[in-house]
Amino acid sequence: MADEEPKPLDYVSEIVLKKRKNNEDWAIRRKEQLEQRVKKSKRDNFVIKKPEQFVREYRDRESDFIKMKHRSKRPIKTSSEKKLIFVIRIQGKNDMHPQTRKLLYSLRLRRIFTGVFVKENDRILDILQKVEPFVTYGYPNLKSVSELIYKKGLAKFDKQIFPLTDNNIIEQALGEHKIICIEDIVNEIANMGPHFKEVSNFLCPFSLNKPEKALQGKKRPFRDGGDSGNRGDQINELINKMN
Repeated sequence: MADEEPKPLDYVSEIVLKKRKNNEDWAIRRKEQLEQRVKKSKRDNFVIKKPEQFVREYRDRESDFIKMKHRSKRPIKTSSEKKLIFVIRIQGKNDMHPQTRKLLYSLRLRRIFTGVFVKENDRILDILQKVEPFVTYGYPNLKSVSELIYKKGLAKFDKQIFPLTDNNIIEQALGEHKIICIEDIVNEIANMGPHFKEVSNFLCPFSLNKPEKALQGKKRPFRDGGDSGNRGDQINELINKMN
C-alpha cells in the first residue's frame, strides 16, 4: 500500500498569528493584574487595631446590649388582624452585640440590605423590637410583594440556589402543597396562606439595592425622623427604591 501524501497545512495569515499572540499576552497580563489586586486587597484589609479601638468597640457592643434590654421591656402592640411584614436590614455589625446578631440571623438577615417576609405574631414583634436600630419594616401591598418576587426572587432547593424562572423546580419543591408556579408563590405570601412558612423558607432573603438618599444611616426610629423601626405602609416606597 502506497504511502499517503501528507496533507498541506492550513494557511494562517501573519495578522491572525499576531492577534493570537497579543490575546495570549493580554490574558497573561490580566491574570497577573488580578492576582496583584487580590494580594493588595488582602494587605489593605489587614489593619492592626489599637487598644483604644478594642475598648471603643467593646463599649459600643455593651451599649447596644443594654439598649436592647430596655427595648425588650416595652409593651408589644399587637392587632387582632395579623399582617404580612417585610423586614429590611439597614445597618452593619460594627457596634452590634452578639445577641443582636443572633436575633438578626434568626430572621435570616445576615447581610445589610437584605429583606425577608414574616408573618406578624408576638415572637416576631418581640424580635423586631429588640433589633429595631438595625432594621426597618412595614406592611407591603400586593404590588410590592409581586414585584419583589418576580424581580429579586431566588429559591434554594437541593442545597442549590435557582432564579424563579423554572416552574418545574417550584413544583418539585412545593408541589405537595399545590404550589406549582411563581403566581402561586405570590398568592401564598401576599395572603399568608396555610403554607406560608414552607414558601418563605423556600425563598432566599431578597438582596436589595442600596437606595439613593432614602436611607441616611440614622438609627433613630422612623417616626422620629430616623431610618429604623416600623414605617407602616410607607415601606412600599422604600421597597420601590430598593427593588
